Amino acid sequence: MLCFRRKYLSGKEDERLLIMDLGSQDVNGSYKPCFENENWCFKGLDMAPGKNVDIVLDDPYCWKEVRTSSVDVLVSGQAFEHVEFFWVTIMEIARILKPGGLACIIAPSGGYEHKYPLDCWRFYPDGFRALGRYAGLVALEAFAQWENDPDYRDDSNFWHDCVLVAEKPKLSLIERMKFEMRSRAGRILIRGLGNK
Repeated sequence: MLCFRRKYLSGKEDERLLIMDLGSQDVNGSYKPCFENENWCFKGLDMAPGKNVDIVLDDPYCWKEVRTSSVDVLVSGQAFEHVEFFWVTIMEIARILKPGGLACIIAPSGGYEHKYPLDCWRFYPDGFRALGRYAGLVALEAFAQWENDPDYRDDSNFWHDCVLVAEKPKLSLIERMKFEMRSRAGRILIRGLGNK
């Protein structure tokens, strides 16, 4: 996440940015210190109250608490593997990002099962690129840490994290309408499965 900040947010220190962290509850640490800047507003999003959670989402697939096109940067680390229907969640990420807004999503490509409360998925770079494309985002890069890093002192090497950095393009009226129809259809389909 620090690499993302250095590469994509350097030179924006004087800009007012709204940065949101999806899955922000501080269980094993937080990304908040990575984005400390007096001009940046960092807000944590999660499904339950807790440390580093500013906004508790009522529905993981319909974020009424966050306005459309209101967020400059959305980060999420080690949360997507716990989201049952991540393809609906990526649509909410795309919805809340401003045109030109950035998303950085990190999730494991390996590792053991770790329910919190579920553990559903692992991700590869091609899958992340496809997911971004599905949501109308432009993938700026997608990669996995396949090789072990000798500088890691904890079990971080075990997960072989996969990273997607994507940007929301400016959309025409027709493109926005198509996006809204796809997004709404995804929410309707999962409601039929017994979700909110």
